[in-house]
Amino acid sequence: MKAMKRHDVRWRRLLAALLAMPLLMFAASAYSAPKTLLVLGDSLSAEYGLTRGSGWVALLDKRLQQEKIGAGVTAVINASISGETTIGGKTRLPALLSKHAPDVVIIELGANDALRGLQLSATQANLQALIDMARAAKAKVVLVGMQIPPNYGADYTNKFSQLFPAAAKQNKTALVPFFLKDVADKPALFQADRMHPNEQAQQTLLDNVWPALKPLLK
Repeated sequence: MKAMKRHDVRWRRLLAALLAMPLLMFAASAYSAPKTLLVLGDSLSAEYGLTRGSGWVALLDKRLQQEKIGAGVTAVINASISGETTIGGKTRLPALLSKHAPDVVIIELGANDALRGLQLSATQANLQALIDMARAAKAKVVLVGMQIPPNYGADYTNKFSQLFPAAAKQNKTALVPFFLKDVADKPALFQADRMHPNEQAQQTLLDNVWPALKPLLK
């Protein structure tokens, strides 16, 4: 009798384990579907003035491994160019989408539009075009918000900063509220030009992007 009870207990445990396996496999595979990430940015993402491999995009690979997501990401493509504007990004994105077929597109553009005095309506239209292109290619979008110094005038500064949350809300895309959060107000985190974050700032930039990006990797 005791032997039969022990046998029955073993079978129950085995059955419970078998029933639990699909759940465990689902949890393990939540991030396992291979994905390609495309970063479309300007000098802030192109490692301007930095040692190669020290920028926030390069650090993203390490973060993916730390979070045990790396096995599900086949590539992180950094298509950022120093000086890039939303106009340039709009011109380049179709070819990048065709070549890399990304699952997620991170759009970090707009700051140079302001530096060059581009009309806000043009930047808004270009951001919308970038989002539309990415979505048409079945890619999810992370829109990276930017702000500009107040010397551009209060009206322009405020309206510029609202472009990004407005576009994200309208399109229901992921949003990084302010890319330079916890960096912009710390002079020690900038290079000598006082415009580009230094190597010490790159981890913070990644930390700012990560909360918006991570949910899209599932």
